[in-house]
Amino acid sequence: MTDTTAADPDLTPDTAPDPLEPLPLLRRELHTGPLGLSSREAARRLAVHGPNEVRPTARTGVLGELLRQLLHPLALLLWAAAALAFIASIPVLGWAIVAVVLVNAGFALVQEQQAEKAVETLARYLPAQARVIRDGRPQQVPARDLVPGDLIALDEGDRVPADARLTEGGIEADLSMLTGESTPVERLAGPALEGEGLSLLQEPNLVFSGTTATEGQAQAIVFATGDHTELGRIAVLSRRTRREPSPLEQQVKKVAWLIAVVAVGMSAVFLVTGVAVGLPLTDSLMFAIGLLVANVPEGLLPTITLALAVGVRVLARQGAVIKRLSAVETLGSTDVICTDKTGTLTRNRMRLRSTWTPHGTPSGSETAELVRAAARCTTVTRESDGRLHGDPTEIALVEGAAGHAAPLDPADRDAHRRACFRFDPRLRRMSVIDAGEHGNLRVIVKGAPEAVLALLAAGEPTGEARRAADALAADGMRVLAVAVRELPPGTGAAAPRRQDAERDLHLLGLVGLHDPPRPEVAAAVRRCHEAGLTVHVVTGDNGATAAAVARTVGIGTPHLQVITRSESIDDQELDHLLRQDGTEIVFARSSPETKLKVADALRAHGRIVAMTGDGVNDAPALHRAHIGVAMGRSGTDVAREASTMVLTDDNFATIVTAIESGRRVYDNVRKFIVYIFAHLTPEVVPFLVFALSAGAVPLPLTVLQILAIDLGTETLPALALGRERAEPGIMSRPPRPSTQSVINKGMLVRSWGWLGIVSAVLVMTGFFYVLWRAGWHPGDPTGPGSPLHHAYLTATTATFAGIVTCQVGTAIAARTDHAALVDIGFFTNPLLLAGIAFELLFTAALVYAPPLQNLFGTAALPLDVVLLVSAFPPLVWGSDEIRRWARRRHHGS
Repeated sequence: MTDTTAADPDLTPDTAPDPLEPLPLLRRELHTGPLGLSSREAARRLAVHGPNEVRPTARTGVLGELLRQLLHPLALLLWAAAALAFIASIPVLGWAIVAVVLVNAGFALVQEQQAEKAVETLARYLPAQARVIRDGRPQQVPARDLVPGDLIALDEGDRVPADARLTEGGIEADLSMLTGESTPVERLAGPALEGEGLSLLQEPNLVFSGTTATEGQAQAIVFATGDHTELGRIAVLSRRTRREPSPLEQQVKKVAWLIAVVAVGMSAVFLVTGVAVGLPLTDSLMFAIGLLVANVPEGLLPTITLALAVGVRVLARQGAVIKRLSAVETLGSTDVICTDKTGTLTRNRMRLRSTWTPHGTPSGSETAELVRAAARCTTVTRESDGRLHGDPTEIALVEGAAGHAAPLDPADRDAHRRACFRFDPRLRRMSVIDAGEHGNLRVIVKGAPEAVLALLAAGEPTGEARRAADALAADGMRVLAVAVRELPPGTGAAAPRRQDAERDLHLLGLVGLHDPPRPEVAAAVRRCHEAGLTVHVVTGDNGATAAAVARTVGIGTPHLQVITRSESIDDQELDHLLRQDGTEIVFARSSPETKLKVADALRAHGRIVAMTGDGVNDAPALHRAHIGVAMGRSGTDVAREASTMVLTDDNFATIVTAIESGRRVYDNVRKFIVYIFAHLTPEVVPFLVFALSAGAVPLPLTVLQILAIDLGTETLPALALGRERAEPGIMSRPPRPSTQSVINKGMLVRSWGWLGIVSAVLVMTGFFYVLWRAGWHPGDPTGPGSPLHHAYLTATTATFAGIVTCQVGTAIAARTDHAALVDIGFFTNPLLLAGIAFELLFTAALVYAPPLQNLFGTAALPLDVVLLVSAFPPLVWGSDEIRRWARRRHHGS
């Protein structure tokens, strides 16, 4: 049914009936002819109405974000330290700590905003397109360029780009995002229903921006765009919710609270101990402040956020668009991939390769009739540039028909079509009713051989056809059966029901379509197996065809099981199949419900599942999987909306690359946690020595020097470790358990108990070396005016410089958790080298620049002390290298 109001340019706004009268738009703005708007008129309306996009709603202000950073548990520790400094009448220290809190909060705020921006700007990788008729021809335009009055085309799986009124055809629309009703509703072209008391959302001929077409085809005129759509009105009234922290961030926050409790407890105990052993209250408070500050890893959370954001950006460049930061972490623990076959394992470049007819060797006329009928039972369209648009299988049929001297004109096909029963994944077939030259009607059915052969009339060669289909499928071809039926004269213009049309068919033959595997998939599957991942194929294709492709790319090594009755498999049998170690499965002739059932079963077994999908009905399974993977090129808008990750190249190898990147990001987070935690020990030990000696040993490190370490020298190397390349063998170890904490006992032993203790011993050695060289004995005064005061300043400076140089060794050691440094190369992380250079220059400035000497209580180091602390980096790194070598040797034996 066609809307003459919108289609006839001769109707003026004053005389034409306007079925959109209740809507807040002038009739003149909707005046559109059958050729659509002109490009110039569309540009003018775009200038008037603005782009078709919902403006971002208000966010939490910068001050609110800053306040959240200032109230973080680690920041609260520093606030407590600043308060103690003011209580102890040390205002310089108090203001210094306040400055550190503010600078660190500002840094964290910048990193979070950059991370959020990194996710938001990924929209450019998935440009929302709309099919619109302008200047009399169909074309693709960015959805943001739609204007009121545009004539748009909607097809199954499309997301509706703007509020519009159907003028031709009909669809089933999923309005759940606006109405909450999960059942799709029918929307048909026709006049508005006046006097029915219907709300706008109930109007039977209106569709709305952001909803999806789950079935059917239609044309519609846009009447509202941007903030004027129903979706826009809702967005204006709402506020964007903050992103949920990832499990990784939640774990680290728990650790932060643990650190806070430990730090406060240690400070309180040693404050009481210091007073009890006779230390002045001021010295005891200084000691408590030092413990608080030394236990705060200020850069931990912003560094984690930045590492995840960097992972998202890297994956986007590699063809995988991640929609949530936390998904990068989940990818690292994925242990099962459930993949489609067509377009993911294969090139999605179908070609007609073979035909079969019931009469043995087919003649040229029989083959031409077979491929012509198959091509007419399609819905592909021809774009303005001459290219075919539609399902790759149907494009192959149309191109194959042209190659067999039976070319098809889609416009002529549609002109003779009286009905179209679209492909039903449950029935596994589609059919059309065409009108012949003499007015007789003909039913053409194409689909899976078993689905079509079951509808043949008595006497048709079904057994012979099944054997031929099996032979073609065994060669890796996708097989379709094509059958026809002539409707009796006088059937009438009204098309029969589907079940009445699709019966008593005459078999024309079989067509074999070949879609070669992608050349890079075999190597990707090998990497999956080396990494301990299981790969299952869940496809709607024939079992023999899918098994042939699976074996070609290495799926099912050593054992492949093919389930040809996927729809009827029960939960108990499915559980038994999925529990078999070393077995990979091809679920053939699968419906979208099968995908959902497989995802549910794998989740129930504790597996972390990545599931691919591209169709409308794949959305439930994509939602259910831990990582829903949609196809960016061939996938529908519905699938992309439901997914966590979108492949811009539709390539299985990109999934494996994303899993490797997820593992790398997770490993890097653990690396810089080791690096940051390793410095807590050498920062705390000097205060313990001071307290346990009852002041006989002067304080080896000042609080301001700790702040200089944590703020000035630690942050850049930590950020650089977040950019470390993947460690050799990262895809040769099994997936990590999803329950594994990012911070475990082994990491704490390595950071606090090995790297930390080695660093603390070296640092205290440097401190005592300087004092003993000056003739110091325990209990000797070292305060201002004493003969040993300069030696004491030099000794504390040696402690400070020693911790910094130990940081260098720790950073180099933390680059690997398993491998030796020679395996990854010393110069492969230039950012880390730049960070090390910065911290050494920063340290030199604090040691040798007179203004900074006065502020931080440092003194110039003599050459022998410089040489001593210069030996610390190789000692720290070398000791950890020996530890890792011993561990590799132990595990290797």
